[in-house]
Amino acid sequence: MNASCLTIKELTDAVGGGLTPRMVRHYHQLGLLPQPVRSPSNYRLYTKKDVLRLQRIVALKQQGFQLNHIRNILEVEPEADTTVNLMGQLQQQYRAVMQQISQLRQTASALEGLLGRDRHCQIIQAEVLAQLKLLDVETQAGLGGLENLWSGLDAEIHTHSEAFSESLQRLLPDLSHRSEIEQHLISQLVLACGDVSLVSFVKLSRDAIAASRGALSASCQIVVDTQTVAAALDQTRLLHLGCHIETLIDNPHITTATEAELAFWQHREWRSKLQQVNQGCVLVVGYAPSVLIEICEAIANQKIQPALVIGMPIGFSHAPAAKRQLMQQGIPFITVEGTLGGGALAATALNALVESLIDKPDCHCYLKDLVDSAEC
Repeated sequence: MNASCLTIKELTDAVGGGLTPRMVRHYHQLGLLPQPVRSPSNYRLYTKKDVLRLQRIVALKQQGFQLNHIRNILEVEPEADTTVNLMGQLQQQYRAVMQQISQLRQTASALEGLLGRDRHCQIIQAEVLAQLKLLDVETQAGLGGLENLWSGLDAEIHTHSEAFSESLQRLLPDLSHRSEIEQHLISQLVLACGDVSLVSFVKLSRDAIAASRGALSASCQIVVDTQTVAAALDQTRLLHLGCHIETLIDNPHITTATEAELAFWQHREWRSKLQQVNQGCVLVVGYAPSVLIEICEAIANQKIQPALVIGMPIGFSHAPAAKRQLMQQGIPFITVEGTLGGGALAATALNALVESLIDKPDCHCYLKDLVDSAEC
């Protein structure tokens, strides 16, 4: 046996990442990994080249690429002329994936329509489930019967308001390993976008909750990227806590991610303004990816030291990259991986944290006294 060669067990140990011999054999069957040479005793023998290829496969898989996509990527040399063809293939595969997601989303919507019903709808819900088991849809009349079932179930919505918490209990995955505040935060984010799958993409650093509570209790400065995000914040509770809201891109005409991104690049004064935020502030980014990138650079260069960064900008290339940078800064953060995000989600995240600190008053009469005191 060649001393430089590895057995399949030694190979998996060298690559790591949870790789098992069974997975390696599966990659051989799929053509992702070439068949190795065999020892006189018929053991598979692997080289450093195999280790490198497997490390690439594991890394790409961890980033979310499917195995058939990984095969196409690895088959193209970095400088090969076929790169253009590869991009076309990946684009075609992306469309196929999106079609699958659309189909799964339709199935999820149908299940949510049943599972998301509260106790007021349970009686008629049981009747619908019983009839679905016996449903005959071979004829047009049968399809009409299915529509009647949904109409009967939907008729109950006129009798009472929706019980959001009760519905979420049936739809959310098990969050018992998270703190009560984290569970509330995630629930509010799901309600803000209406998509339960968001749960898988919400990322919090271990110290995010504690850092936010400490900063907010100390009447910290709240810095948001646009006025649209500022308008969605819980002004009542923040004022009661003594937190001052500062808008970075201070232009009321900027209301979209496209406008915010362009404006931040064109106006150097807003970048300079970012360098002057208070130590221990909470930064909330809901639109412009470049704002979050600038924040990460400023933190890395020790120019600013926020207590927490809520980074949820929208975008298809810069936003995912900015969020990855945020998670590597070693500071408390809350983000949503990938392209998902937006001002509503960013504001909802902060509002959920604030709500955990202070009950909303029954009236706003105290606001006038606070404003009068500030003017004096």
